[in-house]
Amino acid sequence: MASQKDIDNRIPITGALMLATLMNTLDQTIANVALPHIQGSVSASQDQIVWVLTSYIIAAAIMTPLSGWLSMKIGRKTMLLASIAGFTGASVLCGIATSLPEIVIFRLLQGIAGASLIPLSQTVMLDLYPQKMIPRVMSIWSAAVILGPIVGPTLGGWLTEDFSWRWVFYINVPIGILAFVGLWTFMDADAGGRQRPFDFLGFSALVLFIAGFQLMVDRGPTEDWFDSKEVWIECAIGAAGAFVFIVQTMTAEHPFFHRDLAKDTNYVATTIFSLTTMVLLFSSSALLPSMMQNLLGYSALQAGVASMTRGVGSLIAFLSVPFLVGRLGPRRVLFVGIMLSAFAMWQMGQFDLSMTAGPIEWAGFIQGLGTGLLFAPLNTLAYAKLAPIHRTEGTIVSTMARSIGSSAGISVVQAILIRDATLAHARLAEHVTVTDPVLRWSLPQMFSLSGPGLSILNGEVTRQGTMISYDAVFGALGVLALLMAPALLILKPPPAQPAAAKTGADEEEPPVRHEVAID
Repeated sequence: MASQKDIDNRIPITGALMLATLMNTLDQTIANVALPHIQGSVSASQDQIVWVLTSYIIAAAIMTPLSGWLSMKIGRKTMLLASIAGFTGASVLCGIATSLPEIVIFRLLQGIAGASLIPLSQTVMLDLYPQKMIPRVMSIWSAAVILGPIVGPTLGGWLTEDFSWRWVFYINVPIGILAFVGLWTFMDADAGGRQRPFDFLGFSALVLFIAGFQLMVDRGPTEDWFDSKEVWIECAIGAAGAFVFIVQTMTAEHPFFHRDLAKDTNYVATTIFSLTTMVLLFSSSALLPSMMQNLLGYSALQAGVASMTRGVGSLIAFLSVPFLVGRLGPRRVLFVGIMLSAFAMWQMGQFDLSMTAGPIEWAGFIQGLGTGLLFAPLNTLAYAKLAPIHRTEGTIVSTMARSIGSSAGISVVQAILIRDATLAHARLAEHVTVTDPVLRWSLPQMFSLSGPGLSILNGEVTRQGTMISYDAVFGALGVLALLMAPALLILKPPPAQPAAAKTGADEEEPPVRHEVAID
């Protein structure tokens, strides 16, 4: 429940929470354009360097469920301040790392420390404002959530090009200090000590599921999937964890997550929706910088600049969402966002090696518009009928689902990309034969089918095959976006506000609603 001091200081608290959220989400993609530089600096392979991204996300997914229990035990302010301090310190450690294991370990620490920032920030925001302001407030808060991943590649490219890849981590220090000072100064401390009995079995089973699943999708491509005993073991661990967690949640007196969450169809549907949205956003954000740098010869800065239009599209969407939701309703806005996202992916599926930056920038702008129209309506619909007493747990579960979607999406898409690139290379190479007179006549002298020219020709075939693979993956993501549309049929609009909501009396609504819900 928000105190009167918190309500009086809602604007500076909101600013500090958005800084903390931005710092967290920024680190989920800011390292994308710096990966080739990090890879060379620590001598890592292509499949190893992906752990710089996924280690952070999977650590956050594992720690997110525990953060809710801890926040109730020690208080939300204490938890938020500890998370911001830990995240900022881990960022400094990432910047001074000298090897891949060090970076992965420090990124894990980042994920653990930052896991509570998004769900607790969202919970505090929901408490600070009356119900009628929630759509507008969630639109503003969602700007920090979505702009971090979108602006990240551009900022990361500039820092990597003009300074060093280490600055993609050092940039968190001033942001973290401002967020820490803001919450320390303006937010009222809550006593804590409100936690219910901790479900160690449920939490352990959940950790096993997340860890086993992520290891399976990460290690599967290099271990030939289920031809490997290791992948079978990881799959079995994940499946056993999921089974035990479901049974424990259904039967335990005090399950790790309250069973009422599963009874709210809006909440369940929007959580799945959010997971799929993060697959679309993060997997494409992870693929584009490597495509531009490795295939099109872009520098880190050029790749970041080409991604800037995505942020412009999202900004326009954020500014438009409150008006659109008021006129069209959240479900219609979600439908428009899905269609724009699918169209953007279809455009990306038409990329080729001879294109300029124009198609990348245009597709990014459309994708920014689409994804920008998704988050605020999802947040509005998710908590439309959920009891306020379950909001903390609700935000934690949805954040965990987004983290799983992000990490799994990156790993699966990278695996598909590598597999399809190999297949496309094999198909193209079938047509490159010494006896083909048309081929010999059409190739420049440097591509002679003997000597060093053969190696150059093989590199070009690899480049063409990889581009084919990128197009196929983007097209598949477009189909995935379209498959989200049927979920709109089961989403119910939020209840209409009573006439009293039009008066100034609702300024005191947050504490009243929570006191009633707890009773």
